[in-house]
Amino acid sequence: MLYWLTLLSDGGDFFNLFRYITFRAGGAFLTALLFGFLFGRPLIQVLRRHQGKGQPIRDDGPEGHFVKAGTPTMGGLLIVGALLTSTLLWARLDNAFIWLVLFVTMSYAAIGFADDYAKVSKQNVNGVPGRVRLLLGFAISGIAAFWAAQYHPEALQYQLALPVFKNTLINLGFFFVPFAVIVIVGAANAVNLTDGLDGLAIMPVMIAAGALGVIAYAVGRVDFTEYLDVHYVPGTGEILIFTAGIFGGGLGFLWYNAPPAAVFMGDTGSLALGGALGAIAVATKHELVLAIVGGLFVVEALSVIVQVLYFKRTGKRVFLMAPIHHHYEKKGWAEPQIVIRFWIISLILAMIGLATLKVR
Repeated sequence: MLYWLTLLSDGGDFFNLFRYITFRAGGAFLTALLFGFLFGRPLIQVLRRHQGKGQPIRDDGPEGHFVKAGTPTMGGLLIVGALLTSTLLWARLDNAFIWLVLFVTMSYAAIGFADDYAKVSKQNVNGVPGRVRLLLGFAISGIAAFWAAQYHPEALQYQLALPVFKNTLINLGFFFVPFAVIVIVGAANAVNLTDGLDGLAIMPVMIAAGALGVIAYAVGRVDFTEYLDVHYVPGTGEILIFTAGIFGGGLGFLWYNAPPAAVFMGDTGSLALGGALGAIAVATKHELVLAIVGGLFVVEALSVIVQVLYFKRTGKRVFLMAPIHHHYEKKGWAEPQIVIRFWIISLILAMIGLATLKVR
């Protein structure tokens, strides 16, 4: 919205700053961060007042989690609110990719909110039926995938770009849409599975968003794409503002989610943020790079899949408990130890993902 102030510029004054994506990204970060600090405590008080016993705790979960009973959930509202406000304020609202990622984020936030509300109102760990959540997720992702394809350059439409092998494109044709759907739905549910310890999910989301924001800015500039030898996708540079909002909103939320958490993110936040990461990857043609920068989420999801399949086949478990962060809890690791080590792993993976931009 503030981009329109450039209409008042003569090309060399203060208003000219609003032309620059990097300036507006900084504004989005500060806006989202301030939003989190201003509204975090009041939101937590409202959630406590209306949720009573807070988020239900699984009976079969790690013993240390029972002390968290009564902690309110739906803290993702703080992140989503900060992200929406900062993006609408600082991004160009005539950019299709901005509306694409906002559509996916807010739609998944609505699904997560419904799930969280069902859990706290019934005081049951079972919220919205899984099949309903998946069906809605597939529908939203299908719309987003087709939407993204229409705004990709003609040479990239329905193509799969490979990291490192810059000159290789795989024409998926009709199958691009279901592939993109899997990316978005998979990212949303992987982040959701990761959100099991205080502060565990939000920092890796911020790290992945930061890496994807750099990628979006790079692939949205023709001069950068020529130097880095990546595919040019006009308009994606604005996504940097969106990811700056994730980073600022995430920090504001982490202030209250750091151990011991005063509020949980809930499905409201985890589904929204995971869906956002998937949508960004599809928009920028970096779907496979998402598997690297978001590698922690991939491992968390795979640990659940492996556990379920192996148990159904043999009646035995590979991990003491899945997702894998609970496995380490069962082994006696302290919660902060798990969280910080997983943060470190996320940062390493993000740097590896960024390295794919310049490999010769």
